[in-house]
This record gives sequence, structure tokens and C-alpha cells, in this order.
Amino acid sequence: MKPRDKSTNYKPAEDRDKDLRLALYRIQKGRAHTGETKVTIAAVAREAGVSTALIHNHYPGVAEAIRETQGRSSRAMRDVKHQGLIAERKKSEAYRQVIEELRAKVANLASINEVLLNENGVLKTKLNDRKVVDLNLRKSQQ
Repeated sequence: MKPRDKSTNYKPAEDRDKDLRLALYRIQKGRAHTGETKVTIAAVAREAGVSTALIHNHYPGVAEAIRETQGRSSRAMRDVKHQGLIAERKKSEAYRQVIEELRAKVANLASINEVLLNENGVLKTKLNDRKVVDLNLRKSQQ
């Protein structure tokens, strides 16, 4: 281990990492020197006597340990979001399939509708070409 320069506040990375993890442990056990009770990156930084930026920028493993303690692990959050994405993709695929089925039904109904409109036009033409006798009138005359 390197000897520390007493004129600066710099510690070797391994020592600082250990200090941060001990600060996290003290907060978790309710023995924080600063009275911190809630585990946050800011609380751990205050307990260890460093800035939050130092934890974020140089000790991502400690930051991840803090997030895991909070139940907000980036890995866990990523996995939850990924599972949600997979579920939404399955729903989307099912909706696409339903849409295709409905489009086929609409096309079929449009075709049937065209045939019926054509037949209706033919029947109207035939009706106009013939003399139509109202059967109700014939019955009342007899």
C-alpha cells in the first residue's frame, strides 16, 4: 500500500471504496456517525465525507450497491422494463393479427355489399320493365 501524503485529502481508490461501503453499512445498521437513517447516495456521501459526484463518477459499484439497497438497482429496473417491453410486443403482435383478420372481414363484407347492390339494381330494373299488379287490390275487387 502506498504511503499517503498528509497535506492532501486524497486516498487510494481501494481505501475510499472501503470507506464508502462502511458508510453504507453503518447507515443500514442505524449506526451512522452523521445520524443518517435513509440510504441514499447523498447520505452515504455525507457519512463518508465526500461529494455525491465522487460516488457517481468514480465508484459506480458503490452507487449500484446503494441503489440495490433502495430496491432501485439499475439491473433490476432494466430487467423489469425489458419484461414489460416483451409483454407489450406480444400484445402488439396480437393486435396486428386481429387487425389483419378484421381487414379481411371488411374486404369480404365490402364484396358482398357490392354484389347485393348490383343485384338490387338489376331487380329494380326488372321491376320497372314489367307491369306490377298489386295483389291486395285484386283480392279486394273479387
